[in-house]
Amino acid sequence: MSAILEIDNLNVVRGHKPVLRNLSLRIEAGKTIALLGPNGAGKSSLVLAMAGVLPIASGTIRLDGQNLVNLPPETIRRSGIAAILEGHQVLTDLTVEENLRVAGFYLGQADLVAEMNQAYAIFPELLDLRKRLAGTLSGGQQQMVAVAHALMARPKFILADELSLGLAPLIVKRLMNVLEALANKGCGILLIEQFTHVALRLADYVYVVNRGRVHFQGLPAEVKANPSVLHEAYLAGDFDLAKS
Repeated sequence: MSAILEIDNLNVVRGHKPVLRNLSLRIEAGKTIALLGPNGAGKSSLVLAMAGVLPIASGTIRLDGQNLVNLPPETIRRSGIAAILEGHQVLTDLTVEENLRVAGFYLGQADLVAEMNQAYAIFPELLDLRKRLAGTLSGGQQQMVAVAHALMARPKFILADELSLGLAPLIVKRLMNVLEALANKGCGILLIEQFTHVALRLADYVYVVNRGRVHFQGLPAEVKANPSVLHEAYLAGDFDLAKS
C-alpha cells in the first residue's frame, strides 16, 4: 500500500494571528503536489507546521493514519517527512560532510555511508567540496547541501519550500530534475515554487492558497486553462503559463 500524507482542517496561529485556517490537502507517494499562492498566503507556515517547527492549534496531520500533530521535529523527520526550508538552510559552521553526518546521525555507520554516497552520486560536486564549510559555498551549492540533508532522512515525503529562490536557471532545472526523479522512485513531493510554470510542469495536482485557506484545487491543466484561478487568489506577478 502506498504511503499517504493527509492534512485535515489545519489551524495555525503565529503572533496571535491565524496563518492557516481549516486547510486540508493530501499527498500520495510518488506524486508531486504544487502549492501556489501569494507571499503571506501561509505556504511556508504549512511546511513549518508539518515539520513540527510551528505549534498547531487544531486539525490533524496523518502519515499512513498516524497523527503527527505537535510531535518533535526529529520524530516527524524519522517518520519519513523531510523539509527543505526556504533560504538555503544549512549548518554554515560545519563542513558539507559534517552537515550530512548530522542529518543522518541516527543511522548505523553502514547506512550513513551508503546515504552519503547516494547524496554525492546525485550531486557529484559536493564530494569535492565535502571538507569545505557550508557557509563558504555559493547559493546553488548550499541548496544542493540542503537537498542532500533532506535525503539523508530516507524520506517518504519531501516538503520543498522555494528551492529556486535566488538561483541561476541551470541550477533550478537541476534541482527540479532531482525532485522529479525522486517522485518517479515513489517519494511524495510538496512543492512551493515561485516559478509557476515550473511547478505546473512537475505537478500531478495543484492547490492554490491565500490567507491560509485553499481557494482552488485541481489538475495543472485546469490552472493553465484558467489563469484567473491564480489572479483571483491575489497571486502577485504576471505569469506566462505558456512556458509550461
